[in-house]
Amino acid sequence: MKWFAAVLVVLTLLLQYRVWLSDDGTRDVVRLRTSVEDQRSANAELARRNGQLAAEVADLKKGMSALEERARSELGMVASNESFFQVVPRTVAVPAAAGPRTRTAQR
Repeated sequence: MKWFAAVLVVLTLLLQYRVWLSDDGTRDVVRLRTSVEDQRSANAELARRNGQLAAEVADLKKGMSALEERARSELGMVASNESFFQVVPRTVAVPAAAGPRTRTAQR
C-alpha cells in the first residue's frame, strides 16, 4: 500500500510539472493568448483600413469631386476655367566662395 501511495504521489508531481513548467503547459497557453490578441488588433486595424479604401473606391466610382481632387493632388491637373499660380519664395543670394587657399612650400 505504501508503494501504491508513493507511485501516485510521483505521478501527481510529474503531471504538475508538465502543466506548470513544460513547453506545452501554461506558459504556452499565455503566449498563445497574447499572440491571438496581437493578431486580433492587427486584423481590426486592417479591417478599418479596408473600410476606408472601400469608401474611397465607391466615392471614386460615383462622384466627380473625389476624382478631381485626386487628379489635382497626384497629377497636378488644372480645370479649363482655372488659372494656376505658382508662388516661389525669394531666395537670398549667397556670394560665391573663393577657391581653396593653398600655401606654397618655403624652401
